[in-house]
Amino acid sequence: MFKAAVITASDKGAQELREDLSGPCIKKILEKASYEVVSIDILPDDRNLIADKLIELSDRKIPLILTTGGTGFAPRDNTPEATRDVIEKETPGISEAIRAESLKITPRAMLSRAVSGIRKQSLIINLPGSPKAVRECLDFILPTLEHGLNIMLSLDSECARK
Repeated sequence: MFKAAVITASDKGAQELREDLSGPCIKKILEKASYEVVSIDILPDDRNLIADKLIELSDRKIPLILTTGGTGFAPRDNTPEATRDVIEKETPGISEAIRAESLKITPRAMLSRAVSGIRKQSLIINLPGSPKAVRECLDFILPTLEHGLNIMLSLDSECARK
């Protein structure tokens, strides 16, 4: 079981003007997949606030940090920039795979600016902002993430032997 954290980027959600549906959806999916969700936050679409929270969570050595929202074309969509500000290694294959799989469902997936990467021993992945899209993305990537997290944390015995 890996620990995980969820960050929702939403100005309206942070002001309690809109109910956050995506963050709780992610939490439910992760818990069903045997992850321990140790943090769930709603932040405004502020690049520095998001970056600071990503740093805080990765400094706490949480292996998986998922963000939802803030990946589109709106002027206040800053999640990819905040993520790039803090990651040390990009993991473009994850975001490319999410977009490729999502394009099979909707052509709007090409508008995603989501990124993913590693900071210290935390994998950070930007997800879309809707519960439906979150479910579709996690259904696709979760089966592979355990292997990647094991390698990142040097827990994969086959990898460790080499």
